[in-house]
Amino acid sequence: MTDIVTERSGSILRVQFNRPAKKNAMTFAMYNTMADLFNTTANDDSVRVVLWHGAGDSFCAGNDLEDFLKNPIGPSDSPQSRLINALINFDKPIVAAVHGAAIGGGTTMLTHCDFVYAGESAKFQIPFINLALVPEFGTSYSIPARIGYLRAAELIQLGQPFDAQRATELGLVTRVVPDQKLLATATETAQKLAEKPAGALQACKRLMREPVRHQLEKAAKLENEEYSVRLRSADTKEAITAFFEKRPPDFTRTKHLATPG
Repeated sequence: MTDIVTERSGSILRVQFNRPAKKNAMTFAMYNTMADLFNTTANDDSVRVVLWHGAGDSFCAGNDLEDFLKNPIGPSDSPQSRLINALINFDKPIVAAVHGAAIGGGTTMLTHCDFVYAGESAKFQIPFINLALVPEFGTSYSIPARIGYLRAAELIQLGQPFDAQRATELGLVTRVVPDQKLLATATETAQKLAEKPAGALQACKRLMREPVRHQLEKAAKLENEEYSVRLRSADTKEAITAFFEKRPPDFTRTKHLATPG
């Protein structure tokens, strides 16, 4: 069973995370597969729209922590940075259908989508601070730019979960729909987009994104460098150890900032 499933329906490419037992948590290989998929699709004129969703009871629970520890990202190129760059430069519309858990990357990846439909069960979280890390996918820039600094600080610096209704109020979600209508609603929008003139549709997205493309690329680069430093810190070691030991982390034991080894 592949962790990423794709299916063509006319000019719509359906992309599904397919690790339901792990709530579709992302592995090193999944990031690479998704990056290749978006880069290939960008140059495939037969695909006009991407429809993105998850199998099982969740959209995506972020990184698979065990796999992540085996393949820690460095300060430069990584599978995560490859996917970030692919999304920043993807000019075709992306429609996401989100249900259940959308945690970490499961939330930050959505900031690169053009339409985000959330089921009533959707629960979002940007919890990087809880692992002594920083956000990624350019969201240190894009989320404050979209919803304002104070609201962004609440999401990023507290790292608490929020529901679909709150996500809509913040402008992170297009619309909340009943779970049983979620995929049908997203599919209907994808079909409408597929009927639009493809060249003009891509030009519209390109023009809307162009003023912020450089800022996103810069933010993603800085995030990746900082993430690499934080990942090797004593605080993150404590947070991850506490996660596996199923206890609250104690950051009072790690008063001094650790530097990369």
